[in-house]
Amino acid sequence: MSKLAPGPTTLATITPLGCCQPLGREELSAEDAEPIAAMFKALSDPVRLRLFSKIAVRPGGEACVCEIQDVGVSQPTVSHHLRKLREAGLLLSERRASWVYYRVAPGALSVMAGLLSQAD
Repeated sequence: MSKLAPGPTTLATITPLGCCQPLGREELSAEDAEPIAAMFKALSDPVRLRLFSKIAVRPGGEACVCEIQDVGVSQPTVSHHLRKLREAGLLLSERRASWVYYRVAPGALSVMAGLLSQAD
């Protein structure tokens, strides 16, 4: 079985902010803002948000593309949206035979929650 492949932007580039410092705590540098903006941009599309949600609620946070492609767009469009989520570091993927399985990247939900939490 192959390893789960991360996208080009990984959450490791976000966690140096102090692991999820709330956005209202201190000003972001241009460098720190890039991966965070990519993450939120990837989720700003309703189809991507639905796909991410479908994966996140599955047991183990993993789903085959065949189980989640019923979002009202064509299969190639689903693949495009999943690639964008992977490139933003929100999903990992693994090919198993002819299907691709997607998993929420470790820490993705906690990073987002931490960024959006109330600053002290």
